[in-house]
Amino acid sequence: MKRILTTTTALMLVTFSAQAEEITVMSWGGAYAESQIEAYHKPFTAQTGITVISVDADNPAVPVQAQVEAGNVSIDVADLEYPDAVRMCDEGLLEPIDAATLPPAPDGTPAVDDFLPGLLLECAVTTITFSTIFAYDTTVFADGPKVIADFFDLEKFPGKRGLGKRPRANLEMALMADGVPAPEVYAVLSTPEGVDRAFAKLDTIKSDVVWWEAGAQPPQLLADGEVAMTTAYNGRIFNAAASEGKPFVVVWDGQIQEYDLWVIPKGAPNKEAAMEFVKFSTDTQRLADQAKYIAYGPARKSSAALIGLYKDGKTEMAPHMPTNPANMTNALGSDFEFWADNNKDLEERFNAWLAK
Repeated sequence: MKRILTTTTALMLVTFSAQAEEITVMSWGGAYAESQIEAYHKPFTAQTGITVISVDADNPAVPVQAQVEAGNVSIDVADLEYPDAVRMCDEGLLEPIDAATLPPAPDGTPAVDDFLPGLLLECAVTTITFSTIFAYDTTVFADGPKVIADFFDLEKFPGKRGLGKRPRANLEMALMADGVPAPEVYAVLSTPEGVDRAFAKLDTIKSDVVWWEAGAQPPQLLADGEVAMTTAYNGRIFNAAASEGKPFVVVWDGQIQEYDLWVIPKGAPNKEAAMEFVKFSTDTQRLADQAKYIAYGPARKSSAALIGLYKDGKTEMAPHMPTNPANMTNALGSDFEFWADNNKDLEERFNAWLAK
């Protein structure tokens, strides 16, 4: 049966290669895009003959929405964060994806049961779990920070701080640093007093913040000595340390876990080939393969056992995953419903705060 399925899939992919010689996939650039190119794009092209053009954006949701609303779509597949995928699906900006058509696990378990709960949406398929963490340079702090409160302690750990230029993650980290237990963060943040409390905590470091807007920036800020510590996506810091030998350390306390998902914009010019790419790149082996190149956890249960060594052939990847039990002692799962409901208002508040 497995041979029949494999052969059928291969024949379908060959058929699609005749219909579309290339597809355009938009992602976030840097080490993350490289991991997708190596684990997904190149093998897909090798099997189908379809060229995958990889393009980068600081946040793919912005150009995808603009293209769909303008009726001039050039992107076939895009990598979005969970709240944007939910919102844009609700707004009719994305093509539906039938989860029943996704490849089963190697043991035959249907995809709908193999993906972690909540990670298959009407218009999106999750690929990875990532975390916003904070990191520091050991040449700056020999005895470095250990907990999220240390990030806000300019007296004990002097120096500039790098922060993403948006409210998400910043507000949650500020509350945890101010003593709010992780399970209570969103209950507090759902009140006007909680929002005030988060911004008051951010006020304590505001004058020492260097703002970043793209995932590739935080490792560079650390490397250039522009900041003493910075929030960042965990995989970017891992790659800087593992690939480039940078003396960077991830602090897992207060990490905020999120997800990235493949979507197909409404009106994608090569919709059928795009759908085959999504199926191909979200099977058990491909998701496990991505973990060879970056420390993000695969969305399928069956992929976990296949996670092995980093591309250097010597670094075990499992300890560097956000979901490793040792890294979860004070972790917060991002509340996507909260952000879907409150992102606009909190962005307005955040931008007004920045302008003060």
